[in-house]
Amino acid sequence: MRRNDHDVSDSIRTTDPAAVAAEVTRLFRSLYPQASSGAIEHAFADAVRLYHGRHPRFHHCDTGYHDLQHVLDVTLAQARLMDGYARMRNGTEPLPAVLFTVGVICALFHDMGYVRRRGDRRHRNGAEYMLTHVSRGAAFLLEYLRGAGLGRYAHAAAALVHYTGYERPVEAIRVDNLLLRRVGQMLGTADILAQMSDRCYLEKCRDRLYPEFVAGGVARTLFRSGAELVRNTPGFFLSATKRLDLQLARAYEYAERHFGGQNLYLEEIHKNVRHARLVADAGRDELLRRTPPSALLAVNQ
Repeated sequence: MRRNDHDVSDSIRTTDPAAVAAEVTRLFRSLYPQASSGAIEHAFADAVRLYHGRHPRFHHCDTGYHDLQHVLDVTLAQARLMDGYARMRNGTEPLPAVLFTVGVICALFHDMGYVRRRGDRRHRNGAEYMLTHVSRGAAFLLEYLRGAGLGRYAHAAAALVHYTGYERPVEAIRVDNLLLRRVGQMLGTADILAQMSDRCYLEKCRDRLYPEFVAGGVARTLFRSGAELVRNTPGFFLSATKRLDLQLARAYEYAERHFGGQNLYLEEIHKNVRHARLVADAGRDELLRRTPPSALLAVNQ
């Protein structure tokens, strides 16, 4: 049985930055044995420092849904999609090591816009940045890539992160390079796949995401309760499927190549959607009884 704190293959603990970093680095080195993985390793260390409140300019992460586990899960999914793309060998443009690296860095910091700056007296919780968190993340990535010696891709990275959000229509995201655009589509896909395939996704929606919607000021226009958010999961998946197929151009298919024919992410998502439908039909909230791990405990204890 898959464990609550493990990925879709039940082989990587997604609350453990070292475990996720080791797997992402392994994929990188298998594809690019002559290239350095130093930038990726540094980015993992920097992301942990940021989320654990050890960055000089930012508080620790205080959003229970958009936490470090979510970031690590998305980064693992992004690396797997890029691995699948790189192994397709079907006439597509080869993915160079530097773009794999940029894709990983974008995934690691795609939600840092929820992390509050030190000295912020206006916002009590990072979820209050819900409507602008992608733009905040874009500004951070612009600075971060320049500091990491990847300034050539800084503006592209700032654009790519918008594939994970809804502040800007996908069609309006300006990325001139077709391969970089594909990396962005994989990033947006990884964000959807990772969270919806989480074994505790439904419980997290009810107990963590809904309170973030409230803090972000969008709950009243969307849902009246966490239970209603769960009941809406099948409908949300229908709209997410359209986004995955059209705006993100079916990038999820690269997961099949990575896993050798199976798409473990979609399989786990369908399990969650079926269970959400069961909960809604039965009207029994107690059917949601999994206990999600918390990536905030190490900070708050």
